[in-house]
Amino acid sequence: MTNETDGETDVSVEATADGVAGKLERVIAGQLRRYRTAQGLSSAELAARTGLSKAMISKIESASTSCSLTTLQRLADGLKIPVTALFRGADTDRDATFTKNGQGSLTVRSGTQHGHEYRVLGTLKGRTDALEPTLVTLTDASDVFPLFQHPGTEFIYMLSGKMIYGHGAYEYTMEAGDSLLLDGEGPHGPLELLDLPIRFLAISAR
Repeated sequence: MTNETDGETDVSVEATADGVAGKLERVIAGQLRRYRTAQGLSSAELAARTGLSKAMISKIESASTSCSLTTLQRLADGLKIPVTALFRGADTDRDATFTKNGQGSLTVRSGTQHGHEYRVLGTLKGRTDALEPTLVTLTDASDVFPLFQHPGTEFIYMLSGKMIYGHGAYEYTMEAGDSLLLDGEGPHGPLELLDLPIRFLAISAR
């Protein structure tokens, strides 16, 4: 299909031989329609901005045509968005973990039987470099304070309570709003629980 616009020839082809839209065409169609309507533009108004025909806008939004790079650039310029915004959602095969409040998998670690709860909030399959967020709840001032060592780094953010946290030879008094970024190779863990219950988010990256 050939569309004459402003003296230039913009070549577009049917999405597929049988008229069925491909995945990329459907993504572009949805994004174009979403951005156009969000800006309160009609198809005719967008056509006037871009130099494309109203019929071409309709074909793109119905995913019945596969537009050229030149057409994509004109659409992006007309909507004042980056070209990449029109492809948003095309690469959808990505792993994610959503965890509702109070859920997540419980893990058994040293100290669990003494009122120390470790709830892993999510993991990504097959990613050795993925973050591991864990919600730690300490409800019993026992004498069991497990120390951990692991490759990579760890970030701790206090949500409630107060404790003295150790990392190597150093001690930190932590309460709600405090944070600590540490090298996981150094032995670390709670040393003294000052105000129970204690809840903190521990995010490790290995």
